[in-house]
Amino acid sequence: MRITAIEATPVAVPFRTDEVWAFGRRRGQVVVLVEVHTDEGMTGIGEAAAYPSTEVVQAALGALEPLVVGEDPRDIERLTKRVEVVGTWHHMRQNSPALAAVDMACWDIVGKVCGQPLVTLFGGRFREWVGFFYYVPGGTPEEAASQAAEGADLGFSTFYLKVGSSRPGDDIDRVAAVREAVGPDAGIRVDANEAWSSGTAIRVLRAMWEYGLELAEQPVSGRNLAEMAYVRGRIDTPLLANEASWTRYDQIEVIRYGAADVVSVDNQMDGGLLNLKRSAGICDAAGLPVVKHSLGELGVGLAAALHVMAATPNFVLANQAYSSLLADDVIIEPHVYTEGHLPAPGGPGLGVTLDREKVGRYADDFARDPGGYAFHDRRRAAEPTPLPRI
Repeated sequence: MRITAIEATPVAVPFRTDEVWAFGRRRGQVVVLVEVHTDEGMTGIGEAAAYPSTEVVQAALGALEPLVVGEDPRDIERLTKRVEVVGTWHHMRQNSPALAAVDMACWDIVGKVCGQPLVTLFGGRFREWVGFFYYVPGGTPEEAASQAAEGADLGFSTFYLKVGSSRPGDDIDRVAAVREAVGPDAGIRVDANEAWSSGTAIRVLRAMWEYGLELAEQPVSGRNLAEMAYVRGRIDTPLLANEASWTRYDQIEVIRYGAADVVSVDNQMDGGLLNLKRSAGICDAAGLPVVKHSLGELGVGLAAALHVMAATPNFVLANQAYSSLLADDVIIEPHVYTEGHLPAPGGPGLGVTLDREKVGRYADDFARDPGGYAFHDRRRAAEPTPLPRI
């Protein structure tokens, strides 16, 4: 069996409500769907987050194609090394989602050839259900409380809020409002996306302590692990590394510095599903739990990650996904949460099938407005954003 072509289709799917963070907002999710075709008629599907942009992903896929066409899609380690070494992608970061999508499609083919779901190939089911948090998109304290209450009614028990606003008091008020809305036992996780100085992070997180935070995600720069370790030693809330934890090589450094209590891992950020499994294994050896990060995905990418998470012991906390924000999806049977949990699909390979009508519809939507779901607020694009916020 040999790869004959890579087909890429950008799609844009709207959110139910805007995603808001410290530096902007977006109203929907753009991904590049990838289909890897073979000379035996077998096709695998994958998905790349449009990170840092759709144009970058498409260019990376174009550069990838000559390196993988003619290769056996079942020889994933060989294929990946060919890209990293012959293709000189060994220092990749912004190219990772493109390689991750091709990797994902090849694993889909392997599972289909074996007649097995990927969870079996990645070690078998360690758990039947994988937990996820509910994304509270942003807004006023009242709006955040309303969104969190909606998630609680759906059965979620962990709630994720973006913080790092220009007025830290606003963040504290939003956390307080969410705690009031979800009750004393729910987990609340905050993510500043590197917005704070170490002093601000310590001061604000201490003020939030009374509201029982589960985790504080990347409160300070991920490029200064000594600063992260300094902050970690001065707060009671456990610290989650994200921007500091792009690849498995970064995770080794996070562990070396003692910079986090929990580590974020992501196949899209590190080029493939096997690397996601490796990342979790590195952290497990260091005695650390991991959570799955998301650059934003639809049902294909979520299915792929679910197989690995269900087969890996130290995914013990709620993970990140965008499906609770999405207004629609591009697979025939979208993922449905039960009490904030999802099972790994049971069919061969990824176990999901593209809904061709929806793929066509959302591909047309992207073509009509390619920049419409970009991750910035166009009204604020010209404003300077000095960091850190003090």
